[in-house]
Amino acid sequence: MAKMINLKINGVDVSVAERTSILDAAKTIGVKIPTLCHMDLHDIKFVNKLASCRVCMVEDVKSGKLLPACATPVKEGMDIKTESPLAINARRTIVELLLSDHPNSCLTCAKNLNCQLQKLAQDLGIRDIPYQGERRHIPIDSRSLSMVREPEKCILCRRCETMCNEVQTVGALAEVGRGFDCHVGSTFNRSMFETTCTFCGQCVTVCPTGALHGMNYIRKVWKALSDPKKYVVVQTAPAVRVALGELFGMEPGTIVTGKMVSALRKLGFDKVFDTNFAADLTIVEEAHEFVQRLTKGGKMPILTSCCPGWVNFMEQQFSDMIDIPSSCKSPHEMFGAVAKTYLAEKLNVDPKDMVVVSIMPCLAKKYESARDELKNKGHSDVDIVITTRELGAMIKEAGLSFKDLKDEEFDDPMGESTGAGAIFGATGGVIEATCRTAYETITGKELEELEFTALRGLNGIKEASIDIDGRKVRIAVANGLGNTRKLLNMVKSGEKEYDAIEVMACPGGCIGGGGQPFHNGKISTLKKRAEAIYNIDEHKTIRKSHANPKIKQLYDEYLGEVGGELAHELLHTHYEADPKM
Repeated sequence: MAKMINLKINGVDVSVAERTSILDAAKTIGVKIPTLCHMDLHDIKFVNKLASCRVCMVEDVKSGKLLPACATPVKEGMDIKTESPLAINARRTIVELLLSDHPNSCLTCAKNLNCQLQKLAQDLGIRDIPYQGERRHIPIDSRSLSMVREPEKCILCRRCETMCNEVQTVGALAEVGRGFDCHVGSTFNRSMFETTCTFCGQCVTVCPTGALHGMNYIRKVWKALSDPKKYVVVQTAPAVRVALGELFGMEPGTIVTGKMVSALRKLGFDKVFDTNFAADLTIVEEAHEFVQRLTKGGKMPILTSCCPGWVNFMEQQFSDMIDIPSSCKSPHEMFGAVAKTYLAEKLNVDPKDMVVVSIMPCLAKKYESARDELKNKGHSDVDIVITTRELGAMIKEAGLSFKDLKDEEFDDPMGESTGAGAIFGATGGVIEATCRTAYETITGKELEELEFTALRGLNGIKEASIDIDGRKVRIAVANGLGNTRKLLNMVKSGEKEYDAIEVMACPGGCIGGGGQPFHNGKISTLKKRAEAIYNIDEHKTIRKSHANPKIKQLYDEYLGEVGGELAHELLHTHYEADPKM
C-alpha cells in the first residue's frame, strides 16, 4: 500500500498517495489548474521534467513560494492555493511573456480556435501585451510533404520532443539554439524530411500551438474539383468515419459514414468510394503471402506493411529486417492503382485525367503517395491526400450542415466492403482480418469464431496464439513506434519468436493518427473510436475479406489469380534502406 499524504488545497482537506503531483491532487477535488507543457497519454503520464512553461504555478501558503503544480510532489501538511492573486498574476505574466515572442497571426494559423496558448490568453483576460520588444525570426520548414514546422510559434513546452524521443523513440526533434533563439527543432536545422522523422504526426497531435502542423492540400482538392477536364474520385479510410463527427460537435465514436458520403458528393467528387474495399483487397493479397510463407518455409515472421510511418521507421532504423515485411502496398495505394487501371477502363476515363484523392487519418500518407516506388508508368497511384481535419474544414468551408445531411451509400464497384476491412482502423485489426482469411485458406473450413479478442485493445504490445489446422500460429501486435522498437529488438535477440506481427506507428492505430481530430491525450476518445470500428464489423453481413463479391469480381474481370503477375505489378512494392541512416 502506498503511503498517503495529507494536505490542503484551497482550504479543502486532500489525501493522496505519496509522489502524487499537486496537479493530480487538485484534480481529485475537481480543481483545474491550467497547463501547457504537461500531457497525459494513454494512462501514462509524461510530465515535462523541466516544468518548462510554468503556467501551472500555485502558491505554497506556508513558504509564500510559487511552485509548478505539474512537477511538484505533494508533502505532508502542505497548504496550497491555486487561485490566490499571487498565483493568478504569475500565470498571467508568464502567458504575456510567451505572447510577447509569439507571432500575432492567429487568424491564419493552422491551430486557430484550437490553440491552447490562445485559450489560456482568453481565460486570463489578456487583451494587450505589455512586454514589447524583439521577437525571434526563424525560417519556416515547409519542405516536407507531410508536415510544417514554424519555429517562431514554439513555446518550448517540449511536448513534441517528449513524444518523438520518449514515446515514439524516433529522435528527430531536439532543443536547438541557445538563449533568445532557442526552440525545438532538428539538429543542424535540417528539414524534417532530412532527419529520422517518420511523419507519424504524433508531435503534431501534442503541439499546443501552431509550431507543428500538417501540410494542407485543401486548395489542391478544390482546384481539381473545379477543373472540368478532371475526373475526381475520392476514397475514405475506416478510421475517418468514426472521428469526423467530432469536428461537428458529435460524440467520439459516432459513426457518420452515410453523412460523410453525402458531404463528399455535395463537395463535387465524381465518385465516392471506400478504402475498406481496398483493405479487403490488401487482406486477400497479404493473407496469400502469409500462407505461402507459413506453409512453404518462407522467411518469418511476416510483418504488416499498411502503415507508412512504420515503413519509414523500418527503412531508417531496422533496415536489417527489410526483407521481412509483406510486400503489399497500403490499402489506399492499392485503391489508387486499381482506380487508374480497372476503374478507369470501366468508366472509359483516361488515367491521366483521373485524380485520386485519399481522405486519411494519417500525415505519413501524404509523403507515402509521392514515393517513386508507388508510381505506375510515371504517375502516382494517389494524387492528393487530405486528413480527417482537412475534410472537416472543407465541409465547413462549403457551408454544409453536416448533422442534417441524409445518409448515402458509396458508389460501385469499389464501395462494397466487409467487416474485416473496417477493423483496419484500430490496432490489431489488420492481423485479425488476415487471420480470418488465412485460417479458411489453409483449413478449407469456415471460421465460426471471427473475433480474435486477444489482439484487440490499446495495450502497447499484445500477443496471441491461434490454432490453424493443428499448427500454433504466434501473433504479436505493436502500436506506437516505441513499442515497435521493443518488440523488434526482442525478435532480433531471439527472446521472442512469432509467425506474424502487425505494426501501427500511432498509439491506438489509425484511430489515433496524426490527421485525426485532436484527442488531447484522452484515452476515452480512442476507446470510443475503436468500439465504433468493431461495431461496424459486427453489423456487417460479410465479415471476411475473401468473401467480398466485389473483390471476387475484380480478380475475375481484371487481376486474374491472387498473388499473380498483374496483382504483383499493381498491388505490391519493395523497400529500401534509407540512405540517410
